[in-house]
Amino acid sequence: MEVRFVPLDLARIDQLRLEVLALPFFEDERPLKGAAGLCDWRLCGSLSRLLVGGRVTGLPDEVTLVPGRPRLPFEKLILFGEGLSADFDAAAAERVTARMLATLGGLRLRSVALSLPGRSNGRASAGDAMRWFLQGIAESDELDEVVIVDDAEAQRAMVPVLEAARRRVRVVRSASEP
Repeated sequence: MEVRFVPLDLARIDQLRLEVLALPFFEDERPLKGAAGLCDWRLCGSLSRLLVGGRVTGLPDEVTLVPGRPRLPFEKLILFGEGLSADFDAAAAERVTARMLATLGGLRLRSVALSLPGRSNGRASAGDAMRWFLQGIAESDELDEVVIVDDAEAQRAMVPVLEAARRRVRVVRSASEP
């Protein structure tokens, strides 16, 4: 699986040519922050209106499909509830990641853009978020390409975690070869 990064910037997000952007967010996160906040701004507050109207809540295990086009380059946005930010921990990250991967796999997508669980409001450090995501993705072979949307500083913290995971995979593969 290829993992690459895109900065938290609408001009760069607009250059992506993927069908789906997956956005986890907290139940008590108002206004939306991170990539979800940028998308809400671009969508003229339509995500905020869904929240205010109670159609989307951010409760754990909630999954909501929202159209992205024509204002965003994605056909679909998929919102994933993370529950209360105070309750977010490694187990919650694992649960949200599993829900995201199951949903994306069920759609038979091979390439997606996403924000990592816990990152929208900084509840999870960039390194921890990447570590938790890689643990979840290790059990899935559904995706060929993942584009992670986060700020440049977070990306710099994620790269060493990603590189360490790649090294471990190479070591395991070389050890299993005759």
